[in-house]
Amino acid sequence: MPSHPAARRFSGERLVIATHNAGKLREIGDLLRPYAAEMIGAGALGLPEPEETGTSFVANAELKARAAARANGMPALADDSGLVVPALGGAPGIYSARWAGPGRDFAAAMARVEAELAGKADRRAHFVCALSLAWPDGHVESVEGRAEGRLVFPPRGDKGFGYDPIFLPAGHDLTYGEMEPAVKHAISHRAAAFRKLIAACFAP
Repeated sequence: MPSHPAARRFSGERLVIATHNAGKLREIGDLLRPYAAEMIGAGALGLPEPEETGTSFVANAELKARAAARANGMPALADDSGLVVPALGGAPGIYSARWAGPGRDFAAAMARVEAELAGKADRRAHFVCALSLAWPDGHVESVEGRAEGRLVFPPRGDKGFGYDPIFLPAGHDLTYGEMEPAVKHAISHRAAAFRKLIAACFAP
């Protein structure tokens, strides 16, 4: 869902990052640091994680961003992202985090992906990232980015987070889990979404 040409611009100094995921918070901080003077994680503010009841990545990102902006009276940025595997009917998709369970056990989630792909030759996959920037008055701007690739087993690398060790992006020999952060940031689904959001709401 690309923002229209008249997207609202971010003009404050403080921005709440509506995530309790340390990996996401670190990546978002790296990508957005040139454009926001101070970024605060939702966990540091004691904000609860709202239930993700949306039926798409954008719907869930908007839900999280609006909840954080209302709760603290500052603009808030939320990310909803996940792994989409066509051979599994698009799963885990918007339920990517839930596949890891309440303990965020992504080793178990990756093992489940491998088990459910047993006997299927198609290993295509893509990551999707939706970003929503919300203001306390309820206004929101949303964008979406994606990265194409395929799955590899067993998992490779201990960098990144989530499903990164099984995702081999198209045109590359290293999984996200094997890439240095700067390399991943240049090609990832999150980077693609950030390029759109920065152009719409942050860049001068």
